[in-house]
Parts: sequence; structure tokens; C-alpha cells
Amino acid sequence: MIVKTKNYRLEKKQYIRFAMRNVLKQQWWVTLIIIAICSGFIWIPSMWWFISALIGTVLYLLFWWIQFYGVSQMDQGKMLFERFSYEITSQQIVMKISAREGMPLKWDQIKRAQVGKDHFLLVVNKAQMIHLPFKIFNTDNERKFVASILKNKGFIKSMPG
Repeated sequence: MIVKTKNYRLEKKQYIRFAMRNVLKQQWWVTLIIIAICSGFIWIPSMWWFISALIGTVLYLLFWWIQFYGVSQMDQGKMLFERFSYEITSQQIVMKISAREGMPLKWDQIKRAQVGKDHFLLVVNKAQMIHLPFKIFNTDNERKFVASILKNKGFIKSMPG
């Protein structure tokens, strides 16, 4: 079965939000560093431990936000925000700009997938992701077919409701 979706464009603000959430999930261990810095208070009681942990956290978040904002503004990242339709099979995803132009993406290039309450998010790497809102599928069966592909490929554990 081939699932052909409606055209869809990922908005830049939405991309930055998804990318930041993705990095924070991937790099959860940074929280342990923040806690370790704050625990310096036990040995030398000073508010500077907390202030330095706060400054470090803000700089860390700012660094990633600038990276993703930069991707959304540069010409090299322009393709992420084109209007695509997708043809999804169990072998690959074809991202189509027009009826003749498209780029195939094999499933083994996808690192992770998430199912939200109204979308699928396929992560290729830290800066590239494919957002498939449920509204771009023509029928509910097509959405369920994509969910079954994700389950069979081991990206998700359970089918969305």
C-alpha cells in the first residue's frame, strides 16, 4: 500500500520547538551536571553554585536555540520548510515537492519516531525531522497504516488511538 498525503509545510517556530524538545530528550544527562554543580552547596555553602548552574543552563539552552534558529534562517536549511507531499510505503518515504520532483528516504535513515496526540515526528538527526500531522492523511486507515509501519520497524511500541 502507498499512502499519499496532502501537501504540508513545517513552520519555522514549530521546527524550533520540536528540535529543542528532541535535543532535551536526547541529552537528559545535562540535568545531572546541573544537579552536580548545585550540590557544591553541600561542601561550600554559597548561592554562587545555584547562580552558576542557572547561568550554565541558560547558556546551554541558548546555544541550542541559536543553532536551530540559524538552521531555519540559512539557505541550506530552506529545504526543511518547503511544501511537501509524502508517499509512504513500508520500504521508504518519498518527499515530493511536485509530481516529478521528489527525494526518497529509506526507513533505516530514520533514527527515532514519536507519536503525538495529533502527529508523527520522524527524527533523521538533531537538525532534520519530518513532521506528519494527522490532518495531512486522506483517511484514518492511511494514518493507521503509517502507525503500523512505525510499529513494525520498532520505532513505536503501541499504536495510537
